[in-house]
Amino acid sequence: MGLSAKESEILCTLERDPCVSTGQMATMTDLSEDEVKGIVADLKQRGIILRTRSVINWEKAGEPLVTALIEVRVTPQRDVGFDALAQRIARFPEVRSMYLVSGTYDLAVQVTGRTMQDLAMFVAGKIAPLDGVQGTVTHFLLKTYKEDGVLIEGDQQPSRLPIAP
Repeated sequence: MGLSAKESEILCTLERDPCVSTGQMATMTDLSEDEVKGIVADLKQRGIILRTRSVINWEKAGEPLVTALIEVRVTPQRDVGFDALAQRIARFPEVRSMYLVSGTYDLAVQVTGRTMQDLAMFVAGKIAPLDGVQGTVTHFLLKTYKEDGVLIEGDQQPSRLPIAP
């Protein structure tokens, strides 16, 4: 069962700006505020809206976090493939996002911590020793330019002016 046009419009709005009010969405979608609240509640109940979140510049807030991408190569398990091990790794609080990917490695895991050493110890002590993990490669993110479609620093506008005749 697909989404209605109004449901899709509400989802796109919330994805762009999770702080938009139901009143603003009602105006944007030509629905009543109660209709918007009902649609949002239904989308949450159906597991389509999992959570709304804000994109935070932690460095500017004075609490920089270290982020790393970990490539994990695993041995698929009989009857469950990658799922059982992926679910186990996903439960660690350091894990922010995780994906099954194509290529040399099977899982791409985004993790955060206070220091590079914290993340290195996490990989060495919690990920690498798991049964089924064949190997890992860790890439530390040195600077974030854009997160979830939001530019972290600088102008939101292009730096070059358009060429006019």
